[in-house]
Amino acid sequence: MNIGCSWSGGKDSCFALMQQLANGDTLKVVMNVMDENQAYSKSHGLTQEVLCAQAKALGVPIQLASASWTTYEENFISNLQLIKKIHQIDGMVYGDIDIEKHREWEEKVSAAAELEAFLPLWKGSRRELVESMIDAGIKAIIVSCNHELGLDFLGEEISHDLIQKLEEKGVDVCGENGEYHTLVLNCPLFKEEIKVSKGKKVKTENYCFIETSLLQ
Repeated sequence: MNIGCSWSGGKDSCFALMQQLANGDTLKVVMNVMDENQAYSKSHGLTQEVLCAQAKALGVPIQLASASWTTYEENFISNLQLIKKIHQIDGMVYGDIDIEKHREWEEKVSAAAELEAFLPLWKGSRRELVESMIDAGIKAIIVSCNHELGLDFLGEEISHDLIQKLEEKGVDVCGENGEYHTLVLNCPLFKEEIKVSKGKKVKTENYCFIETSLLQ
């Protein structure tokens, strides 16, 4: 089966894609939703440059959608319809684990584009999943997080030691509730590792971000 992937740039979508491809499916395209100006991706705050480098490492094209939160669903569906037509895909992979309303939304927008929704991580143990991601060779760093974690966690690589630190903070180790988001620098699906520089750390009213730029 030919598939696309809702690619956040982070560990969950990456591991979900790895699991789905293990079934023998073929990845044709990845898709990411950015802000209205296509400057940064939603939630993770990644630049086009970094996302395109990930797609290049995966060996597939990337569809960069653009939306505000009010136009998110409409634009998501229209971009699904577009990549279905161009890349002849049959379904989309999503990295959600156990939040029911997320699954319902993904199934809804996929159905609107006449695509099947695949959630390979669904109902997995959050701790076991993040440990499996690390053991499977996913190298990822925290690029955004809530105020509870704060600026100190930005830029940290996801590791077994970091899991313990997250637990000590009382934070879900997988970040499924949005406690933090990651940037995958390497994984078994990549042809080469992504090299980035870690720039300024920014604390907004609701969240914390670290600027990352691609090293040539």
